[in-house]
Amino acid sequence: MSYPNQNPYGPPPGQQPGYGYPQQPQQPSPYGPYPGGGMPVMQPQYPTMMPGGVKAARVMLFVLAGLNLVGLVLAVMGLGGVTRAAHETSSYAGDDDILAMNIGKGLLIAVIVLIVIFTAAAITLAVQFANGGGGVRVGTIIFGVATIMMSLFSFPVGLVHTVLGILVLVFVAKDDGNAWFSRPRY
Repeated sequence: MSYPNQNPYGPPPGQQPGYGYPQQPQQPSPYGPYPGGGMPVMQPQYPTMMPGGVKAARVMLFVLAGLNLVGLVLAVMGLGGVTRAAHETSSYAGDDDILAMNIGKGLLIAVIVLIVIFTAAAITLAVQFANGGGGVRVGTIIFGVATIMMSLFSFPVGLVHTVLGILVLVFVAKDDGNAWFSRPRY
């Protein structure tokens, strides 16, 4: 009496082993651990290296910070000139002239404070690109919009700031920027 073959996928009885198609190793199924299928298991693909657009946005933030430092030097020199002019004309100037110079000094001080804030924000955001999360992305988008808005007040001179602000905004808001800033950090 013969017993049925215990391995239904093995070689038929009476045939030499290794004849025919070789046994394939079991491949992992993309549909999970169940042999009959099931729901596909999707593994999100996160970038391991910073995408080119995000790198470009980071470089543009450093360029904006450098341009802001040049503007800061010019604003401080302007404040020094206005202060010197105020001291030289204080003996024979009227109240309207002194008031105008004080308003000019106040505006220049406000501009200097704004430039310092924007420069510090640009450098901080650019440094955080390598390990930052969604907050860095949102902060960069807000920085880009604020840069565009502020550069419109000094349009002919601020045209470079306008263009760089738009490019930073676009590069960070793209899908690869979203994937970079939403990747898991361990």
